[in-house]
Amino acid sequence: MSLQASDVEKIAHLARLGIDADDIPEYARNLSAILAFVEQLNAVDTAGVEPLAHPLEATQRLRPDTVTEVNDRENFQHVAPQTEAGLYLVPKVIE
Repeated sequence: MSLQASDVEKIAHLARLGIDADDIPEYARNLSAILAFVEQLNAVDTAGVEPLAHPLEATQRLRPDTVTEVNDRENFQHVAPQTEAGLYLVPKVIE
């Protein structure tokens, strides 16, 4: 598929992009090359291919789900101007 200058201008307008008139032929070439590559990918028969979540059959190493830090809420809230029931109180910003 080959894009014309008018196609590039329409795409730029829809995307709300300002482009120079001198750059339109280069954009047309680049976008046409991208669309040609997509057409090439669409031509590949993928009927028997299972979808993958990841291209490598690898599992993620997980660390044990254990607590690694102590609860310092009281120390942090001790320096706060206002707290209530373990929460920080802040001034109302939306009326």
